[in-house]
Amino acid sequence: MTACADTTLPLNDALARGWRAGFPPNPAAPVRPRERSIFQFPESRWAFSHLRELQPTRNVSRGSGPASPLARAERNDLDAVRFTPLEPGMPSTWADALAAVHADGVVVLHRGRIVQERYVGALREDGQHMAMSVTKSVVGTLGAMFAASGDLDPQAGVTHYLPELRDSAFGSATVRQVMDMTTSLDYSEDYAQADASVWRYARAGELLPRGPGYAGPEGFRQFLQTVPPRGTHGEGFAYCTVNTDVLGWLVSRVAGQPLAEVLSERIWRRLGAEQDAAFALDGQGAESAGGGLATGLRDLARLGEMMRLGGAFNGAQIVPEAVVADIRAGADPARFAHAGYTRLAGWSYRNMWWVAHDPHGTFTAQGIHGQLLHIDPAAEMVVARFASHPLAAHAHLPTAMPALRALAEFLS
Repeated sequence: MTACADTTLPLNDALARGWRAGFPPNPAAPVRPRERSIFQFPESRWAFSHLRELQPTRNVSRGSGPASPLARAERNDLDAVRFTPLEPGMPSTWADALAAVHADGVVVLHRGRIVQERYVGALREDGQHMAMSVTKSVVGTLGAMFAASGDLDPQAGVTHYLPELRDSAFGSATVRQVMDMTTSLDYSEDYAQADASVWRYARAGELLPRGPGYAGPEGFRQFLQTVPPRGTHGEGFAYCTVNTDVLGWLVSRVAGQPLAEVLSERIWRRLGAEQDAAFALDGQGAESAGGGLATGLRDLARLGEMMRLGGAFNGAQIVPEAVVADIRAGADPARFAHAGYTRLAGWSYRNMWWVAHDPHGTFTAQGIHGQLLHIDPAAEMVVARFASHPLAAHAHLPTAMPALRALAEFLS
């Protein structure tokens, strides 16, 4: 049985306007990021599902083997699952939580079987959606795999592998500090600030319009060489996308391959993905390791199921079991507390995964605008969700976290 679009959720505004429909397409359709931002709502609802029409990309091949099967046991009672919202007026059912985050698609697995699958608007079951910072957890897993094999020494200095960064803040950081984001950088990830460092980073990588007379860094890697230090590395967690771009560069350097090829060979082909994935590229041909991966929704769910099963999937041990165990064990919550995420009290960040330290052993990958890969080992549940929330920052978390807990309890 194939999944279909669900009409109980709000219609995709961008799709309703007919952007890119027919030929020639509507002239008001989003164009290359150098000319117009693809992150503005409602354009984003279309653009997030059409990365390869807007941005240079590098393919992450699934290979030529068969797709790994995902059994189905679909049920119609999940939408009505209720939870207690954290604040008055917030959604209180699973269906309302999906609508509130402007979900473009969701797959819920329970014991490896699809119990809910839904697509909305511009995202189709055979399409790809930008994973945003869920990409970080994928790259973090690759980095941890190279550390486990001895090809990447977590205690070594970053410049042991990347001497190009000797004059930046990363010149005094270790690989482990990059992997757990305990570097201390003069860099702002505040999406509400128009002049935040993250926007300058995005312009360097041509993910945003540059404007006339642009004279900044050309590409992600040149931008990394300009990041100045602030404080002492290792004292506390600070979420900075540039750490993942350093890690992606490290992985490519030790592998001697583009990051997309590493992901294809080490995970994607072995996973039995049903679709190729893609990495957005900057003008110099470097992948956006911090947020540029686009995948099919079921393939993202497969990745989550593989992590739930300790790295084993499709008849193979894809990620070493010790790597998954290290991620699930997390890092030091006291260092994580430095970041001030009051709604994630007691959590930590390990190998670029968010770790709850709760009785369920929950760990998640999260991305701006509502992207999520949520793994609950105790409930034997995986939730993969793509979305186009109008706000970049994690405004969806107050709704998502209690909704996910209620869904886990219901399935258990």
